[in-house]
Amino acid sequence: MRLVTYEIKTALGRHHRLGALVGETVVDLNFACAWRHEGLGHPAPYRYADAHLPATMKAFLEGGKPAMQEARQLLRDVAAAGRPEGPNEETLVHDLAAVRLLAPVPEPNSLRDFYAFEEHVKTGFAKRGEEIPKPWYEIPVYYKGNARTMIGPDAPSPWPRYTDQLDFELELACVIGREGRNIPVEQALDYVAGYTVMNDLSARDIQRKEMACRLGPAKGKDFATAIGPALVTPDEVGDLSDLPAIVRVNGEVWSESNAGNPYWSFAQMIAHLSQDETIYPGDILGSGTVGRGCGLELDRWIRPGDVVELEIARVGILRTPIGSK
Repeated sequence: MRLVTYEIKTALGRHHRLGALVGETVVDLNFACAWRHEGLGHPAPYRYADAHLPATMKAFLEGGKPAMQEARQLLRDVAAAGRPEGPNEETLVHDLAAVRLLAPVPEPNSLRDFYAFEEHVKTGFAKRGEEIPKPWYEIPVYYKGNARTMIGPDAPSPWPRYTDQLDFELELACVIGREGRNIPVEQALDYVAGYTVMNDLSARDIQRKEMACRLGPAKGKDFATAIGPALVTPDEVGDLSDLPAIVRVNGEVWSESNAGNPYWSFAQMIAHLSQDETIYPGDILGSGTVGRGCGLELDRWIRPGDVVELEIARVGILRTPIGSK
């Protein structure tokens, strides 16, 4: 499945809903659940739907495997029925062009961004005339980002007034779908609800100063992080070891790489993170920048008005217009 959070405008205002991308349409999973159970004669189909397949991504993820299984069955039922009308004439299936996709997990519990790709790490340290520190090879390190500043596909990134050197970073992110603690590496991927493309936007000049003080990053990162367009379940992503990736700026290819060759795997990240610490449905883990996945590595810098397009095979294309300073 390709799960999304979308905005729809009605006579009662704008609403944020849980959906699934099917071709060029979005299926409202909560309304689809009510539709199916009304057909089964349930006396309160909306109450059933709100309890079993909620209308928000976070609540849906908290429902775990039963909610995922119900969503899959709903998509099969809706496909078999064509474009059915829901209870009270609710629209179950929207044309993609008629809705606005938001960050698939718009309000995550937390954002932890790892540093998993050796090529990116090596290039960054080389620019400072240093070698990769030995501890990097011993544990998968990460920083904690601002979970309140997530933006979705096609949402403009702010250009903070305090930076003159804004950068993009192409990353793969996973979203946790089960609560867990002290998780073995061998079981860790069972806790992943899905994957999405992530743009870890960075104010490089400010980040450089923060990191020189052995703290951060903070203001160098916390203004915006883009994810999307969808949360793609592991069965659709398939083999994590081969995920070709492309960076385009204003339609021009800036780099090609692979998001499937990190030094540290998501399984290792989850196992490390969960040591004596609980992870929860809706936590986001970024992989860190793939090799050649940012302007810093390429010695090319984006400008206000540019459109950055990050693509990872089988996961999606995330577009981010760059705003004015």
